[in-house]
Amino acid sequence: MDKDIILSIPQDVTYGRGYVYSLQYHIVWVTKYRKHVFVGDVEKDIKEYLLETLKTLNMNVIALEIMPDHIHLLVDCKPQLKLSDAIKILKGNVARWLFLNHPEIKKQLWGGHLWNPSYFVATVSDRTLQQVKNYIDNQKIK
Repeated sequence: MDKDIILSIPQDVTYGRGYVYSLQYHIVWVTKYRKHVFVGDVEKDIKEYLLETLKTLNMNVIALEIMPDHIHLLVDCKPQLKLSDAIKILKGNVARWLFLNHPEIKKQLWGGHLWNPSYFVATVSDRTLQQVKNYIDNQKIK
């Protein structure tokens, strides 16, 4: 009995020293009490700062959307990156930077905390990569 063997080779792979990978993560985190603080100039400023921070962490941005009360990211990163540490750095740096550059936001938040302590992260396979990207890109169209 002959068996058909189908090999699925990812199209977009990255080569490291001794390994090949394709890792994409969909990451979402929300403001404390789902407060709508990312509006107007704040949205534009936080997007620019977040892109700089992601670059320093060697996380390649595939899609990014800042909603009034949460952030959607679709990133590609190396397997050596400890994702929980990267998210902690992102949330901490963004909050510190935002409170320094937009102190009025801290007054809107009870206790002065910007983020809900939890976050969502999911790996994205090649088949759903475009679906997740489209979802993030179309957040503000509705």
